[in-house]
Amino acid sequence: MSQKSIDECVRLSLASYFKDLDGIEPAGMYEMMVRVVEKPLLEVVMAQADQNQSRAAAWLGLNRNTLRKKLLDHRLME
Repeated sequence: MSQKSIDECVRLSLASYFKDLDGIEPAGMYEMMVRVVEKPLLEVVMAQADQNQSRAAAWLGLNRNTLRKKLLDHRLME
């Protein structure tokens, strides 16, 4: 079974996104992409780190306070 890299998946998804726009010009793509990639990244890393924020922050290369803010922003913690 062939496995696609993350960047290949992103390229294919973006190509499909532009096709679906059918000539309409997009707006705010950078923020949209950051949000749609960041949330699942945080979910998976937190699960793999057994919800340990210090460990997850280290894996992500983030300050723990930055991770907490992102988790709150994505409503992944209260």
